[in-house]
Amino acid sequence: MRSIFKTGAAALAATTLLAGAAAAQELSGVLRIISDMSDPAPRAVMEGLASEFDALHPNLSVELTVVDREAWKTQIRNALSANPPDVVNWYAANRMAPFVNAGLFMDITEWWDAGDFAGLESVRGALTQDDRVWGVPYTYYQWGIYYREDIFAELGLSEPETWEQELANCQVIVDSGRHCYAIGSRFLWPAGGWFDYLNMRTNGFDFHMALARGEIAWTDDRVRATFANWRQLIDMGAFIPDHQTYDWQEALPLMVSGEATGYLMGNFAVDLMRSGGLTDDQLDFYQFPIITPGLPQGEDAPTDTFHVAAGAQNVDAARAFLQFVTSAEVQTRINGPEGLGQLPVNANASVADDEFIQQGFAMLSQNAPGGIAQFFDRDWPAEMAAIGMEGLQEFMVFPDNLDDILERLEAARQRIY
Repeated sequence: MRSIFKTGAAALAATTLLAGAAAAQELSGVLRIISDMSDPAPRAVMEGLASEFDALHPNLSVELTVVDREAWKTQIRNALSANPPDVVNWYAANRMAPFVNAGLFMDITEWWDAGDFAGLESVRGALTQDDRVWGVPYTYYQWGIYYREDIFAELGLSEPETWEQELANCQVIVDSGRHCYAIGSRFLWPAGGWFDYLNMRTNGFDFHMALARGEIAWTDDRVRATFANWRQLIDMGAFIPDHQTYDWQEALPLMVSGEATGYLMGNFAVDLMRSGGLTDDQLDFYQFPIITPGLPQGEDAPTDTFHVAAGAQNVDAARAFLQFVTSAEVQTRINGPEGLGQLPVNANASVADDEFIQQGFAMLSQNAPGGIAQFFDRDWPAEMAAIGMEGLQEFMVFPDNLDDILERLEAARQRIY
């Protein structure tokens, strides 16, 4: 347990930058927070939030525990069950359902109805289950293909808009002795991102979400068409070898070194690309290309959230912290390029003047008519998502196993749904 203590500097920053509603409340005792914001930039944001909120309340002590992001996925249930903290990080949509169903997240509908979270009305649905609301969002972010603009220029390539152009670019990249895409699939979910985009572009957003709801068989020919498109890339050597041995960060140096020229990833990766040595003159971003003409483009834009544990001991402080972290002022600041490098959820917040944040905002607000998905492991029920992502990773390594993989996924669909 890490305790964040009050300092004069933090108090000064708090009084000048933070939400007045939270500051006005008289809070006492201990507020315990567990966060999975363990990467360097998110961790600094989370530690800053805890310190500043602590400084706002002289009689309150904020205790913050930061755990590894991947480890938290298996630890959260135990953490919420035995001596639970007051506030935890998690995710919207189906990923929160197991904890709602188990009675481990607090129903905070009354706080929403009371106007605690002005500016978040458009995303209330992503936090709603059984007509009740179970958390608040603090950030979301676009996915797309980040690429080495300098290598594209060297090879005479332009940003592709169609699948044919993507494949043609990739062939030139492979012929130059490079790979088209870095990916680290050891923790499975990056393969889920590839399936999301290939399936949304092959069959459309509505089909993709119907598959997520269990309404379509995995053995359906339309799903096979998605994998056929994916296999085109696999067979041409588009992906780095042995990606199943890397996590997503461990694969980044291959893009920094130029061994791979692109990465399908969320905007949170930009900070590590820059800190790895890539300048904005070397790095750019494009929307995943169209595969089936005429289908409205859907996008992955996962929403990260805070929740109050059902067993929270300091509910008043937890409520005030949620007000604080969702305020327009705080969301503007923490999502800027010096923080998370992502998009604020609060409609009254400002989008940072950063190349990639601006591109993501424009894409999601102007060029995602199909709809916004949360991500494979958030839109599918947890058990189906886990089995599904194992199959997706296996396909990337052993594409000839597709029939067996789809049969297993279909058997799981029939059992789980």
